[in-house]
Amino acid sequence: MNKVFENAKTATHDVPSNATIMLGGFGLCGIPENSILALRDKGVDGLTCISNNAGVDDFGLGLLLQTRQIKKMISSYVGENDEFERQLLAGELEVELTPQGTLAEKIRAGGAGIPAFFTQTGYGTEVAEGKEVREFKGKPHILEHSLTADFAIIKAWKGDTHGNLVFKATARNFNAMMATAGKVTIVEVEELVEAGALNANEIHVPGIFVQRIFKGTNYEKRIEQRTVRN
Repeated sequence: MNKVFENAKTATHDVPSNATIMLGGFGLCGIPENSILALRDKGVDGLTCISNNAGVDDFGLGLLLQTRQIKKMISSYVGENDEFERQLLAGELEVELTPQGTLAEKIRAGGAGIPAFFTQTGYGTEVAEGKEVREFKGKPHILEHSLTADFAIIKAWKGDTHGNLVFKATARNFNAMMATAGKVTIVEVEELVEAGALNANEIHVPGIFVQRIFKGTNYEKRIEQRTVRN
C-alpha cells in the first residue's frame, strides 16, 4: 500500500463537508499548517473540529473560522481568537469546551477502543451538566465519552514512507494520540525519509495507524504569545 501523497491537496481530496476532523498540535506548535490551508481552499463546510485550541484570527484553525467552514469546535483553550469569541457569543458556532486533560484522555481512549471513562475533573461545574455521576473511593466522578473522528489530520517532524512518525518536543502533544483515533489518519511531515531510515527505538507512532503521509512546505511555526526580556 502506497501511503505517500504529493501534497496537502491530494492527501485531503476526499474530506467531505460535515466531516468530524481531529487536528493535532498544542497552541500553534505542531499544527498541520498545509492541511488546514488545503481544507480552506477546498471549501468544505459544516465541519466538527476536535483540537486543543482554535488557532488565532489569521492562522491555524482561525482561517477556517474566518470562512465559516467550522460548525462545531470541541476544544480546551480558545482564548487567542477574537473571531471564535464573536461567533460563539453570536450563536453562530457550537462549542464544547473540555478540560485539557479530559480532552487528551477522550482522544486516547477513542484510539484504544475504550468507549467511556469516569473522571473527577469537572465535577460541580458546567462541564458536568447532564452527565452521569458515580462515586469511586468516596469521591464523585463524571462519565466522559471517548472521541473518534472521520479524519485525524496531524503534523510530525519526521516520517518514513511506511508512516512511522517522530515528533519534536511540544509538537508531540495531541498529535500522537490523534493518530490512533481517526478512521483515516493524514500526516504532514517536515522530513520524509525512506522506510528503515528511522531508529526503531525513537518512533513515537507506528505506521499501522497512518493511511496517508506527505512532505509539507513553507512552515511558519508562529508563536501565540511572544515574551521577551530587556
